[in-house]
Amino acid sequence: MRCGVGESPVWHAREAALYWTDIPGKTLWRFDSATGVARHWTLPEMAGCMAICDGGWLLAMETGIFYLPSPLAQDGGAVMPKRLAAVTHAAPDMRFNDGRCDRQGRFWAGTMVQDMSAGQAAGCLYRFDERGLSAPILRDYIVPNGMAFSPDGRTMYVSDSHPSRQAVWAYTYDTITGTPHSPRLFIDMTAYPGRPDGAAVDAEGGYWICGNDAGMVHRFLPDGQHDRSIAVPVAKPAMCAFGGPNLDTLFITSIRLPSHAPESLDGAVFALYPGVIGLEEPAFAG
Repeated sequence: MRCGVGESPVWHAREAALYWTDIPGKTLWRFDSATGVARHWTLPEMAGCMAICDGGWLLAMETGIFYLPSPLAQDGGAVMPKRLAAVTHAAPDMRFNDGRCDRQGRFWAGTMVQDMSAGQAAGCLYRFDERGLSAPILRDYIVPNGMAFSPDGRTMYVSDSHPSRQAVWAYTYDTITGTPHSPRLFIDMTAYPGRPDGAAVDAEGGYWICGNDAGMVHRFLPDGQHDRSIAVPVAKPAMCAFGGPNLDTLFITSIRLPSHAPESLDGAVFALYPGVIGLEEPAFAG
């Protein structure tokens, strides 16, 4: 289980299984915690993020939002999700990246130019709900990441992973309309090891974010105070999510670069016990 870019880990409580994607590998992975068996399926496009929905999964891919019914074929192979909504990107060569559902079950996902070195601020955040895919709601991100919601759903966190940004913002979130507003700088990540990548929130409101390039996962309190950092055995952790039967496990995906040695752990998924309990990931409610 070595991914090029392991992303969007989601714990499926009813199945007691962890799902995640390998973006460049165009692959959906599933790990069964009871049997220890990992399976994977090939997707027709790169999938940046995913969310549980009734009877299957929502996938934010290259060209839009897709639905994939489950259960999936147990022997793996190729799967063909159905596109629910097409996206008109703000620039050429873009795809969806990080995303998740808010506490009310609206699916949020951000886009990015695939050539990160271009530093092009064409990234947008979209909301997908029963009305379909919105027009861009937040703009001018380079690599939108770190999306998470406070336990009460009234704060929406978004980071920008690009080396020129390296920040996390907290938006006041209207839970009735699903609208973020009044952003404030939550974390200046240049003061901490690693670029801000994917994130999760625990039951106490702690914000956990992967420090990409530094082999760290950091926890920040709701007031922005740094609480702790935990080292992982790879340089590029990508995204974290709580899971396990008691939601006391933090799963962390990672990135594998072509220059890494074949025997390295880069690209693997890790599990640790951080000493706090997480929140169950909301399912899509559209």
